[in-house]
Amino acid sequence: MSAAYLRSAAGAFPRIAWKVLTEPQMAEFLDTGHFAGAPVDLADGYIHLSAAEQLAGTLDRHFAGQEALHLVAVDLAALGDAVRWEVSRGSDMFPHLYAALPRHAVRGHGPVSREADGALVLPAIAALA
Repeated sequence: MSAAYLRSAAGAFPRIAWKVLTEPQMAEFLDTGHFAGAPVDLADGYIHLSAAEQLAGTLDRHFAGQEALHLVAVDLAALGDAVRWEVSRGSDMFPHLYAALPRHAVRGHGPVSREADGALVLPAIAALA
């Protein structure tokens, strides 16, 4: 199996997931080295993450009209058992982080950017071992 995927009892899942942060959340994350969660994360008891193919839907549904957003690439293998893939929107499996997001698990970040046709541009990420 490729280093880009993780295997679990529920199947194979991408190793990288994405977190959308507002500009103040990103600044705080870079300053403190961890992210405890957005208000919705704190209310639900876990940090909401999205696989790459889910990210455009997450942005459109939960961040429509917002500007100065950032994408954070999260290496799920660095988080161990704190990550659970659970059924969520549209009965898709989404990664949920039941802990604060530490800086050491981040493989890249950058502003939300789209191509002229609206396609999402993901920030570059560090190589996975």
